[in-house]
Amino acid sequence: MPAPDAAVLVEGIEKSFGDVRALRGVSFEAPRGSVLGVLGPNGAGKTTTVNVLSTLLRPDAGRAVVAGHDVVTDAAQVRRSIMMTGQYAALDESLTGRENLVLFGRLLGLTRANARARAAELLEQFDLVDAGDRKVSGYSGGMRRRVDIACGLVTRPSVVFLDEPTTGLDPRSRQGVWSLVSTLKKQGITILLTTQYLEEADLLSDNIVVIDKGTVIAEGTADQLKARTGGSYCEVVPLRLGDLPRVREVLVSLCPPERIIETGHDRLSIPAPYGARTLAEVLRRLDVARIELADIALRRPSLDDVFLALTGHGAVLEEAPQHEAPRR
Repeated sequence: MPAPDAAVLVEGIEKSFGDVRALRGVSFEAPRGSVLGVLGPNGAGKTTTVNVLSTLLRPDAGRAVVAGHDVVTDAAQVRRSIMMTGQYAALDESLTGRENLVLFGRLLGLTRANARARAAELLEQFDLVDAGDRKVSGYSGGMRRRVDIACGLVTRPSVVFLDEPTTGLDPRSRQGVWSLVSTLKKQGITILLTTQYLEEADLLSDNIVVIDKGTVIAEGTADQLKARTGGSYCEVVPLRLGDLPRVREVLVSLCPPERIIETGHDRLSIPAPYGARTLAEVLRRLDVARIELADIALRRPSLDDVFLALTGHGAVLEEAPQHEAPRR
């Protein structure tokens, strides 16, 4: 049963392009006021999914509801309820940041006075007051992204689609966008985030959907997905490379069959189901065997590990489309 407070509901969506089946019965939901990360390797279908939800594409089968409106039968209301930001800022570079905000306000039906007042509020909220009266052509990538997102918030959306919003930004600018995502969530806005940075999904998402070959192959919190790879593990790096076979011999009885994993050429890992207790036992055994270590650590799986385990290949995500969806 779908959650009664679902802001985004997707049930069995299918979409084909000629002989290519891009979506094969995709289903998921996002509660109101949450951040849903949508991840998938190259060609998985995640961008097609976003385009269906933002009414850019009509599904061949299935049902999708955004902010209480069906994306097929009530597409106009969906567009009034959403904001979408793609990889590239959709701004008029000949205008200032303030003028861009006023322009969007007027296009969305605000009076001139209300549009100017809202522009001033957003410049303050997005820390752009000092740059507000400079032309966008002189902005940094991070500033352009902030103005781009601000333009979509001139009138409050119920659902925000962020399609790889930090692509091409430097680390400081990426952190600024992350802060904005957290702010939107605190305001009760639902966010659907596609990203090529797995740590971004790990940090921001309440729940994550993994799409591969047009189907949802996994869903859950970041911790739940990581647990599917076997939980925590202990990574051992001997001081001398020649000791690696002895490390394996000493530790093999701690592991179920075939659970010692060599990573790289100078280290190996074993499952650590008891966390620090496992680490202590590994250290005890290696000390008794007089094996000197360069490094030892207790680690948890990353989302990169999840991608590898679920899809059989690394996290090379698909490119975002080169067009923008209607903001509202």
